[in-house]
Amino acid sequence: MIALAVAAVAGLVFGLYPELDLKLAALFFDPESRRFTSYFYQWLGPLREAAMWLVGAIVAPAVVALAVKVALPRRPLLMSGRAIVFLLATLALGPGLVVNMGLKENWGRSRPIDVPQLAGEERFTAWWDPRGACPKNCSFVSGDASGAFWTLAPAALAPPAWRAAAYAGAVAFGASVGLLRMAFGGHFFSDVVFAGVFVFLVVWLVYGLIYRWPRTRLSDERIERAIERVALPPHDFVMGLFGRRRA
Repeated sequence: MIALAVAAVAGLVFGLYPELDLKLAALFFDPESRRFTSYFYQWLGPLREAAMWLVGAIVAPAVVALAVKVALPRRPLLMSGRAIVFLLATLALGPGLVVNMGLKENWGRSRPIDVPQLAGEERFTAWWDPRGACPKNCSFVSGDASGAFWTLAPAALAPPAWRAAAYAGAVAFGASVGLLRMAFGGHFFSDVVFAGVFVFLVVWLVYGLIYRWPRTRLSDERIERAIERVALPPHDFVMGLFGRRRA
């Protein structure tokens, strides 16, 4: 309900007053040099890369655990099967499918650096208008921010005593990366807000399907057996080939 309320308020405010997006973006723009903040602070580039490497490091244990299980299907999983599915599914569906493959490739909103009010040449459009001049990899919504907000998924797996702090840290991380992208002239404020909203809703839905709702929730054992059913036949076939060659 909180996420939907944030979406409703942000959508209404930035829909009725789209110039607010321009004013917030202008805070990171120097009209004299006609450049964004990132031009004057070169260390922001490596900071952006470090943020994305951090996201990769967080999801890496799930990728490694799944890869080891596929390669050695008779060995037990190195981490919870539900955690593996949850982390990989939310990353693929949220930042992957919804944001980068869905919205950014089909919602033609131009980036701040490309609109005439901020030294660009393409027409400015409000967040709700997909008829902008951007052909692909567009402004709505922020891809980097969506990846950072995805850390809400591992936060949901934190122990109950630490979960609120983990959620707060994930939101702060996502907002910081969003502000960083605004400093590059890559996104408007509303792009960042809706990146967080969409990713959170994906995380909430997948968490409910796997952990919460009785009709759909899974068990670690069930997931492990499913991986084994898929991985064992090709594994045994390959091992059989090597065995025959030795013989």
